[in-house]
Amino acid sequence: MFDVLKDSFTQLFLQTGLLEWLGVFTGILCVWLAAKNNIYNWPIAIVSVVIYIFIFFESKLYADMGLQFYFFAMNVYGWYFWSKNRNNPEASRPITVITKKEIMLSILGVIIFTLILGFVLKKNTDASFPFLDSFCTACSLIAQIFLARKVLQNWLIWIFVDIIYVGMYVSKDLYATAVMYALYVYIASVGYLDWRKTHREQTH
Repeated sequence: MFDVLKDSFTQLFLQTGLLEWLGVFTGILCVWLAAKNNIYNWPIAIVSVVIYIFIFFESKLYADMGLQFYFFAMNVYGWYFWSKNRNNPEASRPITVITKKEIMLSILGVIIFTLILGFVLKKNTDASFPFLDSFCTACSLIAQIFLARKVLQNWLIWIFVDIIYVGMYVSKDLYATAVMYALYVYIASVGYLDWRKTHREQTH
């Protein structure tokens, strides 16, 4: 058992390039800061997504690569949105909960996006896991919007999609990235609990 673990860690370090390690470091840091409701998660996230544009292109995960461009724009938006009234805690954006309308629109959006992008990638590219990649991308699009808008349930979506990503990245030999997403699951769980506590304090 020890030898198996040793070989796994050896493979992790040998097959992971410097660029991926930098992406992992900035990725973990920005998610941890977001979970702590810290505005500096946004500029660090911008650095991380730029790195992963190159990583996912090389791995033929084109939906994930395209997702990074969206993340870039949303990180700029989130940085701006969180910055409003930053110096006035009483006027700062409160944490909210998801509505039934948002749930229905999100589910519909994920289904449509997954089918359209999945078929496009399958027919026109050599993409790995075109439909699964498209599904995870769709879920991430929704989660990022809710994160930027400070909707509590964004963390539950991240937990779900990050678990899927772990398996997908392992299959593509992106071991450090897989470990990062496993940590994301933990950080998102902590983020959900912290945000839920803050929300309860805001409503009482």
